[in-house]
Amino acid sequence: MSNYEPVIGLEIHVQLNTKSKMFCRCGTDYRDDLPNTHCCPTCLGLPGALPVPNKKAIQDVILMGLALDCEINKNSYFARKNYFYPDLPKGYQITQYDKPFCHDGKLVVNDKTVGITRIHLEEDTGKSMHITEKGGEEYTLLDFNKSGIPLMELVTEPDFRKAEDVFDFAKKIRQIVRYLDISDGDMEKGNLRVEPNISVRKVGEKGLPKYKVEIKNLNSFTSLKRGVEFEVKRQISILEKGEIPIQETRGWNDDKQSTYTQRIKEEAHDYRYFPEPDIPPIELKESKQAKDNTDEIYLDEIRNKLPELPNIKVGRFVKDFGITEYDAQVLTEEIEIAKWFEESVKSLKDKKHGKKVANWIITEIMGSSQYQLSGVNKLKIQPLQLADLVTNVEDGKISRPSGKEILNILLTEGGDIEEIIQNKGLEQVSDTGALEEVVKKVIVANPKPVADYKVGKKASLQFLIGMVMRETKGKADVKIVNQKLTELLG
Repeated sequence: MSNYEPVIGLEIHVQLNTKSKMFCRCGTDYRDDLPNTHCCPTCLGLPGALPVPNKKAIQDVILMGLALDCEINKNSYFARKNYFYPDLPKGYQITQYDKPFCHDGKLVVNDKTVGITRIHLEEDTGKSMHITEKGGEEYTLLDFNKSGIPLMELVTEPDFRKAEDVFDFAKKIRQIVRYLDISDGDMEKGNLRVEPNISVRKVGEKGLPKYKVEIKNLNSFTSLKRGVEFEVKRQISILEKGEIPIQETRGWNDDKQSTYTQRIKEEAHDYRYFPEPDIPPIELKESKQAKDNTDEIYLDEIRNKLPELPNIKVGRFVKDFGITEYDAQVLTEEIEIAKWFEESVKSLKDKKHGKKVANWIITEIMGSSQYQLSGVNKLKIQPLQLADLVTNVEDGKISRPSGKEILNILLTEGGDIEEIIQNKGLEQVSDTGALEEVVKKVIVANPKPVADYKVGKKASLQFLIGMVMRETKGKADVKIVNQKLTELLG
């Protein structure tokens, strides 16, 4: 067992899904457009261009802060972070420094409370594309479509000790921003970027190590987990040699499954922060007064926009619909599925079937190729139809195999349940007399399973039930079949 433990904090950058950029009116829907077609003098940093803050972006960051139990700074301001990089056209980034909009929050994941140091708002940079020609010539192209996109940065306390907790926390943040509808949270598209700061100390030591290493270029949750695991092992091997790892920024190479040096990590004073002179301080008000103008930001209006968050929804689903906590966790992972499930249950005539609806969604719908390709909102089956389908199965009108057949038709073609039942002849056979004749026929045709059952091999009963279902093409009421077989076999 290792004598070392990791000390990990996270910086999570989230692109907000506003219609315009952070400090100008350029559109943010640029992904399928040509490079440098969503730019203006402001986001290109041209002389004389003045920034105007995006009110919606500020409201979104505060909404996130409220969701994470943060304290909200009613008096805040933007600052200039000075550094040179080719995709930063102004030579500085407009961000926040000592007065972020949100600070001192928390989020419980895996029964552990993770401290939220701050949540602040800034502008994103442009994109550098490094090209190597066949002849070996290398050059870099710059695309400023992304420059100026509103970027929320969430910084945690160094409260993580395991890569698994980092993985689960990052996924929980993605879930929350989607519930709040402030970002798509897609790591592959760059909407969500997670940068862990990792150091290692001996077990039992107090305080933070004298160094930390940041990892960048992590474009998936799997890469995040593997990157943390690799870096912890790398640092432990250095410490075991009696050396101290260099404080630096490292990149993640997905092909080699390893980190590599990018640059020596800067300190805060290297950026020469100072208040942004072109943007007045931001003053938030608690509630709207009659004399206030429409440019003001009111905390009570933002609080009223807070939806039911995932952990609250899980508890309510368990209590109101009688499902297990595991099922509730699965159904609330995506807010669209949670809404779909709840709408379906509310359509039930008999609410006790809520657990059955959950089972059908989790095992059948979420496992279907149609769901995997397009998600729940583009399915041809509607929540009311699933409620009707479950009711038909539980009331004995159709068998479960027939229900699965109908569901597959609804997923691929759509349609009306009653018409499908009639056209396919799927109505369940519940006539006791008719089923008794089929059961007698199966008993005569299968002497060995019958003999096995009579000497105590109860599994033979399931075989015989299967034979009856085959004879009736899956239409027989299983409960009646079971009852009749038991009676006739003694």
